[in-house]
Amino acid sequence: MPLQRRVPKFGFKNINRKEYKGINVSTLQELSDRKKLTEITVETLIEAGLVQKESRVKILGNGELKNKLVVKAHAFSKSAKQAIEALEGTAEII
Repeated sequence: MPLQRRVPKFGFKNINRKEYKGINVSTLQELSDRKKLTEITVETLIEAGLVQKESRVKILGNGELKNKLVVKAHAFSKSAKQAIEALEGTAEII
């Protein structure tokens, strides 16, 4: 048997891939209502138990906002950024 048929095949694993934990805009609204916040950062999400300390956060656009918020995260989807800026809030990438 030739070597390429004897050795098991493995898929490609990208070592430069960045994993994000997705947080919806509706979750941000619930968090701001519960704790009366106007600024939401990664540290706020860690304290609330929504993400782990070492994870990267991406804000997703599912749901709707009712309050003006300042949101600081690692990444934003287009719809989330539009939803935040529609209420004159700011979406800052850290």
